[in-house]
Amino acid sequence: MGISETAAAKITIDPAFSVGPVRRRTFGAFVEHLGRCVYTGIFEPGHPQADDDGFRTDVLQLTRELGVSTVRYPGGNFVSGYRWEDGVGPVGQRPARLDLAWHSTDHNVVGVDEFAKWSAKAGVEPMMAVNLGTRGTQEALDLLEYCNIDGGTAFSEQRKANGAEDGYGIRMWCLGNEMDGPWQIGHKSAPEYGRLAADAARAMRMVDQDLELVVCGSSSPGMDTFGEWERVVLSETYELVDLISAHQYFEDFGDLQEHLSAGQRMESFIKDIVSHIDHVKSVKKSAKQVNISFDEWNVWHASRDESKVPSGKDWPVAPALLEDRYTVGDAVVVGDLLITLLRNTDRVHSANLAQLVNVIAPIMTEPGGRAWKQTTFHPFALTSHHAAGTVLQPAVESPVVSGGQTAGFAALSAVATFDAEAGEAVVFAVNRSVTDALTLDAAVADLGNVSVIEAATYANKDPYWQATADDSTSVLPAENGSVTLDGGRLTAVLPAVSWSMIRLAVEA
Repeated sequence: MGISETAAAKITIDPAFSVGPVRRRTFGAFVEHLGRCVYTGIFEPGHPQADDDGFRTDVLQLTRELGVSTVRYPGGNFVSGYRWEDGVGPVGQRPARLDLAWHSTDHNVVGVDEFAKWSAKAGVEPMMAVNLGTRGTQEALDLLEYCNIDGGTAFSEQRKANGAEDGYGIRMWCLGNEMDGPWQIGHKSAPEYGRLAADAARAMRMVDQDLELVVCGSSSPGMDTFGEWERVVLSETYELVDLISAHQYFEDFGDLQEHLSAGQRMESFIKDIVSHIDHVKSVKKSAKQVNISFDEWNVWHASRDESKVPSGKDWPVAPALLEDRYTVGDAVVVGDLLITLLRNTDRVHSANLAQLVNVIAPIMTEPGGRAWKQTTFHPFALTSHHAAGTVLQPAVESPVVSGGQTAGFAALSAVATFDAEAGEAVVFAVNRSVTDALTLDAAVADLGNVSVIEAATYANKDPYWQATADDSTSVLPAENGSVTLDGGRLTAVLPAVSWSMIRLAVEA
């Protein structure tokens, strides 16, 4: 269902409408031993642009340009069968193992030490996941000792012998991955997982009380156990953890208008998780506030051939898996999902785009060849680089659209950030209508004296345009010449299926 060609949306931006701080960890990503994310993704010795450690410098450069803050590793489903010890020590002595999660073979050439080294080069904060599928508390403690204890113990001295004199000081730790999922190696019921996660968390805090621990929430809002899983798991772990994970993916099944409701659906999921967290808090009469780590989110066309894993006796090394090619419409959805995460910054304290390279990723590579940007790269990079200070909740009046199973959602999705120290405010806006442009009327006088620094829009007359290695630059964010500012009112035309960023200089 479209909207009229003259439809307008009004927003009011006021510094008093503060949601919370812009959190750098909102702009995290994910590197899993899945497909070509690691091998021929971030790591490819012999590549013309590989450094002395085998890392692709073109990918490192794009990672920095993307503005990634935190990277979760090594999984994902992969972690639930992972023996971290296989990936340390002399590379020639590391064993090859079957990866049951993705029916592949991993030779363990990249492991904990390589990831820590890559993170330092990329300028990102490492976020480590422990295996609570086939392993448990002791193995989590061993990995923590290896990573974070500076010396004087068996595992810390082993790390030093492997070339890392100082501990890595990793603060964020995920207590397993998607343990509610029957597909997960070592899948557990909520009571089983809750007790195991509590044991691991309690022991890890004996090593370092200040760790930031993420307990597994539901793998998606569509899980039959969603809600009850959160209640049971948090009842066991509430005082021991800081965050509970949320995972959600979105797919275009042929109805672009339905696809563009993704932000609305993510918003509903977040609100539901918050209600379950706060229910447990209330029952426990706790003063502590647990928040959300949205550590897997993206567009993933999971029903397509790209996501079919090998089978039978075929256990390939780094096969091409989940290599979705994204459209302009997908990029608009990704931009809207970031708007949603920012709009909920009071409760979403960390988030990770899944994944970084090749696997449902904004960055693609050719083995031995080029690296290039997918459409989804652009809204993520611009939001990461320009969102700063405080998140403001605009008061919004918007026409509504409907698509597929989702009815009556706002055509305009918007959020603003305000950095008083830098004197800059930014409006991020998505027109979710497939058919019609939207006129934005924004009241900005309450910010102070404002002027436009930059106005950029990402859109295309063909929303199904895809970037390729040969042409990744024909459709880029472009100047939006419709933006005007008069007497504290900003107006702009937002094309159908578009993401926009309007930066304002603010004089108090």
